[in-house]
Amino acid sequence: MRYIIMGKNLEISDRTKEKISDKLDRLKKLFPEDAVATVKVGAYKLDHTIEVTVPVNKRIIRAETCENDMIAAVDKAVDVLEKQVIKYKKRMLKKYHKNVSFKEEYESINIDETAYEDIPDVKIEKSKRFEIRPMDAEEAVMQMELLGHSFFVFRNGRKRIYSPP
Repeated sequence: MRYIIMGKNLEISDRTKEKISDKLDRLKKLFPEDAVATVKVGAYKLDHTIEVTVPVNKRIIRAETCENDMIAAVDKAVDVLEKQVIKYKKRMLKKYHKNVSFKEEYESINIDETAYEDIPDVKIEKSKRFEIRPMDAEEAVMQMELLGHSFFVFRNGRKRIYSPP
């Protein structure tokens, strides 16, 4: 596994890069050997933010944590990534049993199958469908305020008139 370590609002020394890569080596066994982890370290006031992104097959596994201590933030990010990979492997197991096309993706993740037996299944409680009507932005804002939502999906109904330059 290869690491790309970048800093936001700070310079990262070689010693710090070594510490971060040592902590991330815990994840090495979970990902394929050719995986590349992008680590962004940011300092904002007194907190350190760590973003770790690892592309795996057709998916992207990402963790973002914020702590006072940079190494504590890295530890927390590693824990989050580890849990995500275990959940991902469990979901792939179900798809693998239903569809053999997931075999390569399932086998690319090296996790002991007893590690994810205690993770509960994901159950979709509610699914909604909405009719997206064409309307202008002012009407959409009014509708959003009437519903008391912080966002509103709509199709812009204003007709565009093409005028050549």
